[in-house]
Amino acid sequence: MTSEAAQTRCLTILTGDDALPFLQGLVTNDVLGLAKAPGIVWTGFLSAQGKYLADFFVVNTGDALLLDMPETQAEDTLRRLNMYRLRADVQMIAAASGIYVSRGLGAVPEGGFADPRHPALGWRSYSATPGTPSQIDWDRIRVAHLIPESNCELIPNESYILEWGFERLHGVDFRKGCYVGQEVTARMKHKTELRKGMAKVSYSTPVAIGTEIMADEKPVGQIFTQSGGEAIA
Repeated sequence: MTSEAAQTRCLTILTGDDALPFLQGLVTNDVLGLAKAPGIVWTGFLSAQGKYLADFFVVNTGDALLLDMPETQAEDTLRRLNMYRLRADVQMIAAASGIYVSRGLGAVPEGGFADPRHPALGWRSYSATPGTPSQIDWDRIRVAHLIPESNCELIPNESYILEWGFERLHGVDFRKGCYVGQEVTARMKHKTELRKGMAKVSYSTPVAIGTEIMADEKPVGQIFTQSGGEAIA
């Protein structure tokens, strides 16, 4: 078992009787099952126009209900969530102290959860003890299995989650009912054919993220995360 401390994540504790129903009406995945038992759900949070704003894990550790999100997105995401809170009985305590998130490969440790996106991503654990740094090449794993990441492939107010594999990666539930951006997402799923999507490409020399791929003098794609001679495009 190898693990790695996640130094760039922000953990937020949610309390209140309405915490899960509140999230259920906002995010792309079904989180109500977390009321019954400890578990983890990966989900997206969209604009009213159906564009990606953020993604995060909702976690019931058994002791607390947490939002686990990239630190770079936390301030804006929590501000947006609070805009919808109104009279709901839900409180958000940002940057929860005394709780650390670790991730690793191999056997899931006690109190940990398999990453719900893909088996190759191993596990995530939440405890009072920081993880031990390791040399896991997470980018190589993401490239191999076409798994996007925020602020790289996933760009707020630009990306559409179905073009970036959220259905394949268990990040959207088409049976859960309404949420912000649901109408656009459902229409893309049922009434249109996606014209864009991820592909894995090979390269001989690393290039800058965002470099265009050309075919017959026309741009047909862009290069994103690169590792081991391969890249997400």
